[in-house]
Amino acid sequence: MSSVIKGATVVSTHGQRQLDVKIADGKIAELGVDVATSADEVVDATGCYLFPGFIDAHTHLKLDNGPGTPDTADNFKTGSIAAIANGTTSVIDMATPHRGHSLEACLKTWNEAAAGNSSCDYSYHMSLIEWNQQLAAEIPKMAAHGITSFKMYMAYDNLRTSDAEIYAAMKAIKSVHGMLGIHCESGALINALQAEYLAAGLTAPKYHALTRPNQLEAEAVNRYLTIARLVDLPVNIVHLSTREALAVVRAARAKGQKVFVETCPQYLLLDEHCYDLPNFAGAKYVCSPPLRSQRDELALWQALAGNEINTISTDHCDFNFKDKKRIGKDDFTKIPGGMPGIETRPQLIYTAGVTTGKLSLTQFVGLLSENIARQFGMYPQKGVIQVGSDADLVIWDPEKSGVIAAKTQLQHVDYSPFEGFKTKGAARTVYLRGQKIVDNGRVVTTGKGQFVARHGSDYELV
Repeated sequence: MSSVIKGATVVSTHGQRQLDVKIADGKIAELGVDVATSADEVVDATGCYLFPGFIDAHTHLKLDNGPGTPDTADNFKTGSIAAIANGTTSVIDMATPHRGHSLEACLKTWNEAAAGNSSCDYSYHMSLIEWNQQLAAEIPKMAAHGITSFKMYMAYDNLRTSDAEIYAAMKAIKSVHGMLGIHCESGALINALQAEYLAAGLTAPKYHALTRPNQLEAEAVNRYLTIARLVDLPVNIVHLSTREALAVVRAARAKGQKVFVETCPQYLLLDEHCYDLPNFAGAKYVCSPPLRSQRDELALWQALAGNEINTISTDHCDFNFKDKKRIGKDDFTKIPGGMPGIETRPQLIYTAGVTTGKLSLTQFVGLLSENIARQFGMYPQKGVIQVGSDADLVIWDPEKSGVIAAKTQLQHVDYSPFEGFKTKGAARTVYLRGQKIVDNGRVVTTGKGQFVARHGSDYELV
């Protein structure tokens, strides 16, 4: 099946230009003006933008943090349908092994969950929740499988590792030209604050945020970057949320350190006042790091405008409010952490960023696609519209208006944290490796996602 898309404005990080794009055999076959229309299908995209397929580099579509952990509302099947409906054609999920088990076993489990179910192409960040010689020997094996990025935690007792273990893991990851991302919060201090608040009878959702203050993110970021400086490894900070952490990053970069930064829509569009909602509704917004102040939101937008933040992903990790979030009704520490977002990221960032002039179209493409592809070893297969790249394409209607609502979303969860947000711009048609998956805003084909084997990271981006 071959197609020619005509009349659209093609956008990359280098600019925008009206071009025709020919798709053949799953790849972009030709770019130009008045491309010959000897194709099975000619698509008129006049008045639309043509974006490379968006990539969400931070999802939890198969959460497995051990016994007692509630099931997420979405899985690879439902979450990927919600994602691709609005232009996200690839996801990188967080694969988490059980303690004492191999990374190979974890990879097998995640492949079984995704294969035949995912409507997006997919890969994984392999989580390292402990460290030993067996795991060290598996890092090159993961790279050989195309898994070149890893995740570690400085918070959560069942997931976090010591500074010495992080140091040792960094050296192994550097040997395969890989990328490490860390959840940066000071876990021991959070535990102490939580114990104090609970002892005082303070159990409501708002205390989730108060026991995870800004400075505990900044402290962890500083410690993380100190270790990375010892190893001379460029590293990623996932879901950065505070102005204090930004200051730490700026100081490190001023000394020549290479630091990648991710943030998420919730830290740009929601704030700590959500935790004060009545009837336990604040529990819907419990995520870690927590929602911050409007001053932090402003700082993040300014950093995005100045190209100091590299990527925007979602940390999609959703639990139904009625039966899962309510587990913590009498103890905020038991509220399952995480929010839905895989479906709404493109419209939210386009509306709040591009239509307001906070972000350019080229920045939008970089933050949601090209920068992610480069950072995580998917470029030029993904993240760019050029001859030879996968034909992952989004025909974007800039005039399409909408309102986000739980009752109309495809995410398989009973609420939306962005309920009532008015949006401008939406995916009209989405192609995955040349196959039309979304037509006129409706998903028409599912389950066509494939595993993406990735190469080493592009450290030169920062």
